[in-house]
Amino acid sequence: MAVEAEVIVVGAGVIGASVAHELARTGRRVIVVDKAAGAGHGSTSSSSAIVRFNYSTFDGIALAWEAYHCWRAWAQHLGGARSRLASLSKVGAVVLDVPVLELHRIHALMEAVGVRAEVWDPATLRARVPGIDPGRHWPPKRIDDDAFWADPTGELAALYMPDAGFIDDPLLAAQNLADAAAHHGAAFRFKQRVVDVLTAGERVEGVRLGSGEVLKAPVVVNAAGPWSGALNRLAGVGSDFSIDVRPLRQEVHHVTAPAGFSDGDGAMGPVVADLDLGTYMRPSPGNGFMVGGAEPACDPLQWVVDPDAINPHRTKDLFDAQVLRAARRFPALAVPPQPKGIAGVYDVASDWTPIYDRSGLDGFYVAIGTSGNQFKNAPVVGRVMASLIGAVEAGHDHDRQPVQYQCPHSGNTIDLGSFSRRRDVNKDSSGTVFG
Repeated sequence: MAVEAEVIVVGAGVIGASVAHELARTGRRVIVVDKAAGAGHGSTSSSSAIVRFNYSTFDGIALAWEAYHCWRAWAQHLGGARSRLASLSKVGAVVLDVPVLELHRIHALMEAVGVRAEVWDPATLRARVPGIDPGRHWPPKRIDDDAFWADPTGELAALYMPDAGFIDDPLLAAQNLADAAAHHGAAFRFKQRVVDVLTAGERVEGVRLGSGEVLKAPVVVNAAGPWSGALNRLAGVGSDFSIDVRPLRQEVHHVTAPAGFSDGDGAMGPVVADLDLGTYMRPSPGNGFMVGGAEPACDPLQWVVDPDAINPHRTKDLFDAQVLRAARRFPALAVPPQPKGIAGVYDVASDWTPIYDRSGLDGFYVAIGTSGNQFKNAPVVGRVMASLIGAVEAGHDHDRQPVQYQCPHSGNTIDLGSFSRRRDVNKDSSGTVFG
């Protein structure tokens, strides 16, 4: 006998849990399915969980700014503290100036959104970020290229965002959202795979699980992260997408922060986005320093067919590449002989801008292409998807007249057409995790 619901959300990462939370808050009967053992156990748990506002479009920045207001009042967003909560560490963020980012254009967009930001010259950057070398090395180079070790050709300016930072525990954040969803009646099926998407005519009807159980619902939301492309294929959707999504293997490495970057009282230096060298750095409690890649053109990308079949361990080659780049930016950074870090899989859209949309199959919605740069936006993505689903299910033609989401915290209006499956490729995107 089939189990009946009003919405099935496939994926219990931070995005899926947020979608479930917002839909359950409206009184809908929601079932969440995930192949993992708990909420956030997939790509969410590998996230660097950076909260920043530098995106290439007004709507991307407005989404991140609205989400920031949710993180800074996390208990209220969840509807009250019922367990241990994730928290925002507001350490600020510095984005180094490179041609692909067009920082002055992004700064103007931030001002239009209402984001606080400052443009720093190289002297200010050196004074405000302990231990940083503002030398210009553009474009990024491989560490086995002699040119990598060449002297800089000038110095970099930067964009500083004082309200940026990171979420201390991304896994806990997803669990917080799942707990809030369950509080409103959402049910979870963990350790279950979707093996078929059921349809009736041109409408989705539900899903079949690997256990044989059938879940029936007129609405299914694909929030499956790196597995989202496979789920789309099961549903027979994607032929009208102008944007592709693919799984990409990534690593983030952990080292000790360079001398002076964090003080003995627990104060930490800022997040640093360094596309000049092809990396990013993020502080962590206990004098830690996380180093990730920014997909420089000189590095081959590790596209994967099966996200379940990747090497789950960090590798020395990527460790050396990323940490040595960080050491060029922070000369006091010690490079340990043994790699330490994590490996995971991103769900990447072809222009690094997510897809929040309906599909060609009535009732089948997608919140995909999100990994790497959308963790920070999860609290608002749930609300955006609930708004979109409510409008389309009530008869609104989102393809012809995109839904406009009104941000309750910032007052901005977000055009959800910016995240359409049919949009033009975002030519202003950096083509990296920084979108």
